[in-house]
Amino acid sequence: MTDKYASYVATRAVVVFDQVKKHVMYKHVLHYALDIARNQHGCIALNEVIIDTDDPLYRIRLLDVVARNALFLSNDPSGNFVVQHVLKLYDLRCTHNVAVSLRGHCVDLSFKKYGSYIVEKLLEAEVSIDVVVVELLKCGGNRLMRLARSEFGNFVVLKALKVTQEMNRVDLFWDLVQKLMPLRHLLLRSHGSNIANILESCSIANMCSN
Repeated sequence: MTDKYASYVATRAVVVFDQVKKHVMYKHVLHYALDIARNQHGCIALNEVIIDTDDPLYRIRLLDVVARNALFLSNDPSGNFVVQHVLKLYDLRCTHNVAVSLRGHCVDLSFKKYGSYIVEKLLEAEVSIDVVVVELLKCGGNRLMRLARSEFGNFVVLKALKVTQEMNRVDLFWDLVQKLMPLRHLLLRSHGSNIANILESCSIANMCSN
């Protein structure tokens, strides 16, 4: 499944094979799932297998492999696409398990292009939002400032502010605002300018309420 053309044949086989042959193939894919996920053609094939399989138990086992190895895969040029893919399925169990695997590593991932995509997906789900936001709140001021000003990390911080507000997680939203407010002047004229704008609006709202 790591060859460009053979991978296409393999993904079609998952659809057209009889159950006996499918289970033989499922067993093979499960055994080599991590190797397949880390290949530029294999990651695409694995994503298709996850969608096309008609065996619920096999699908769960495959999602478990990805979730259990989410940190390893998230840092891989091809594997990260598989993690992104399973998060887009909005399977609550899988999303929770991915979040558990990535706990304590969300800030590091947020500095990276594809890693930031993964963290943003975690922010979209109620089962995983706390993992990301709590890590942001525990982040040292200087590191949080660098993250908020960085090319990719600013999107994560901005998303954290937006989703906590949209999900009515008032506690997390205002904790983030208070954590970021001292950094507001450092975010202007940087990738974090949109974050600074939200902080400015919060500051004005507080002044008006007082």
